Amino acid sequence: MSDNPEEHGTVTESSVRIQRSPRYFRFMLAGAILFAIIALILTFAFPANPTYDRGAVFGFLLAVGVAFGVTIGAVIALLVDRSSIRKARTVVADRLTVLAEKPEGTVADGEPAAIDEASESRKSIEN
Repeated sequence: MSDNPEEHGTVTESSVRIQRSPRYFRFMLAGAILFAIIALILTFAFPANPTYDRGAVFGFLLAVGVAFGVTIGAVIALLVDRSSIRKARTVVADRLTVLAEKPEGTVADGEPAAIDEASESRKSIEN
């Protein structure tokens, strides 16, 4: 808060729950890459089929494998997220709300201008 006499601030305490959560996109990407490699291995693991060339077989296995891998990666991320609930903890956080009045006293809608710094604090906690 600054030394401006026209600013009024309040501090309120509340308890918040902090929990680590997985990056879902990374899990799904890892599953897609893993099953793409498995599709490549399966394409060359079996003898060539005279009806279909290896490119068509790989394309089919890749499409099915990537879809399956993304699904498996998402399920694993959900399981990791559920298991992280046990490690969650509750902390007390301060919320600072500063009400700054304009020189004429109010803003257009008749309410004092509010500057909320809680989102700034939340970003620093998350990082």
